[in-house]
Amino acid sequence: MARLPEYLRALHHLAEAGHDTVSSEALAAAAGVNSAKLRKDLSHLGSYGTRGVGYDISHLIAQVEHILGLHLSRAVALVGVGNLGHALAGYGGFASRGFKIVALFDADPTRVGEQINGLDVRHIDELATTVTTERITIGVIATPAPAAQIVADLLVKAGVTSILNFAPCVLNVPEGVDVRKVDLAIEMQILSFHEHRKSAALASGEAAA
Repeated sequence: MARLPEYLRALHHLAEAGHDTVSSEALAAAAGVNSAKLRKDLSHLGSYGTRGVGYDISHLIAQVEHILGLHLSRAVALVGVGNLGHALAGYGGFASRGFKIVALFDADPTRVGEQINGLDVRHIDELATTVTTERITIGVIATPAPAAQIVADLLVKAGVTSILNFAPCVLNVPEGVDVRKVDLAIEMQILSFHEHRKSAALASGEAAA
């Protein structure tokens, strides 16, 4: 499942470039996986491609989007409109992937009423009512870490069962609530590890020479 969004991203790029079909090798390269793994993954969807032709891109996009539930438009609430939240609220790529940010929230009175990408920032006190009226199913937390758990509790109480957390902390949520964490600092630290390993290998090679 975790690889399907990568396949979908690659398929959309190929479609936008004017391609109608794609070989497993080309799609695997675009998605950053090996072709054998890709063929096995897609076989679970019932897609095997056509020998000498490859995969029909539009058909495969429809299949992957259906598996991911993207054939249904998902209403999203974004809480926290600081620098990161402001950037997320202004990003136009969500709509083309089946997601629509329908409400923005913040606890800072100076932020309330600010308009971002056509939406007025609402006070966090309006969250519960808005989740119901807008049928929001996904909440995005872009607040500072100390406020994230409070926001998560409010989202869960309002009926949201899927949360994307950008705050650098671990959230405690009840069973049945799915949380995905995006920590940019951790990703940078992982890259630092790889850089350190490459430098160590290079130094070791030079010493051996």
